[in-house]
Amino acid sequence: MDLSPAARALALRCEPRVNELARRMARESFEELPGYAELPDDVKDLEVAATARHGVRLFLRRVAEPHLSPGSHRLFRERAAQRAEEGMPLHLLLRTHALGMYVLWQALREAAGPGDEAALLELVDLLLRSHHTIVGAVAETYLDERSALEAEQRAQRRSLVRGLLDGMLAPGHVLLEQLRLEGPALVLAISLGIGPAVAEGPVAVRRRLRRVQTVLDHAFGTEVLTLLDAESGRAVVPKGCEPPEDLARAVSRACGLEVRIAAVPADGPGAIPDAARTAGEILRVARACGLPPGLHRIDDVLLEFHLSRPSESSARIAALLDPVADRPELIDTLRTHLAEQQDRRATAQRLGLHPNTVDNRLAKIAEQTGIDLSSPRGTALVIAALLLREA
Repeated sequence: MDLSPAARALALRCEPRVNELARRMARESFEELPGYAELPDDVKDLEVAATARHGVRLFLRRVAEPHLSPGSHRLFRERAAQRAEEGMPLHLLLRTHALGMYVLWQALREAAGPGDEAALLELVDLLLRSHHTIVGAVAETYLDERSALEAEQRAQRRSLVRGLLDGMLAPGHVLLEQLRLEGPALVLAISLGIGPAVAEGPVAVRRRLRRVQTVLDHAFGTEVLTLLDAESGRAVVPKGCEPPEDLARAVSRACGLEVRIAAVPADGPGAIPDAARTAGEILRVARACGLPPGLHRIDDVLLEFHLSRPSESSARIAALLDPVADRPELIDTLRTHLAEQQDRRATAQRLGLHPNTVDNRLAKIAEQTGIDLSSPRGTALVIAALLLREA
């Protein structure tokens, strides 16, 4: 909509005051905003004042060219990106734009004389209509920049945590200071088991992992360093605090999946890689020997952990189950039978079978492998064979 000659004439009266208005915004009006006073003087006197000056001149150009191209917002976008990189809060940045509009309105009101009421209304209408496009451009650019910065920081942090867990960062490495790790720590290996058969997109996975992170942070009262993906993850808890007994249940409730968590203490940053490997092994052993999902420590699988260690006899022990390797129902029955303390009725109930079916399957295993499953030695052999085959 084109402005009347009276509105253009009123706006032109403010043109000589452009520099004065920019200084007033940068050095007086914006000082009222919480946090603005902490900005460096050169930022206020150069960048903020220049942006304010650009905003006033842009408004005056719009008076002459009401349909000015959106490309005129380039400086606002550049400044918004700078403020985002420097960490200025978005609310403070947007308040400067709102307050700058008010200062410009005051200048128009001061310049108006008797009979300029209609012209003033035209200019206020233009001011309000142009303000929302500027604020939209500023907010959009700020949020895009913050998102990019945060993604970069997360990627860098994940790289550091991965290097720490994999032993690529030596004790005392300068990058370890960024993780704020000193003294004992607790290392977790996490398995997010199978849940309902629902196809998930990347957004749903990210939301679930954020919930897992939130539960871990809340459980330990500190920011937990994590490497998480859709099915598993590793974590380092500073200060080496003990995990709550209900940790796995809390994570399970948050993500809607069966969860296993293995916890291993580390004396210091240098011991974290070994603790991470041990935690991963505990998870594997707990799953292989049929323990239900939950929180696992090495004492929970002490014998099984020992039996699963490779040695000269490992291949021969693992081969004991070769005769039934092509019968997954037999292997599953054997694993469940051991997990249920060799209780045939509990095994049958868990597998949804008749107890006689369990007996028949166990007899078939004993017949084909030659292992006496009722003897302590036979039990130890099949436990070791299962664990070594899993490895």
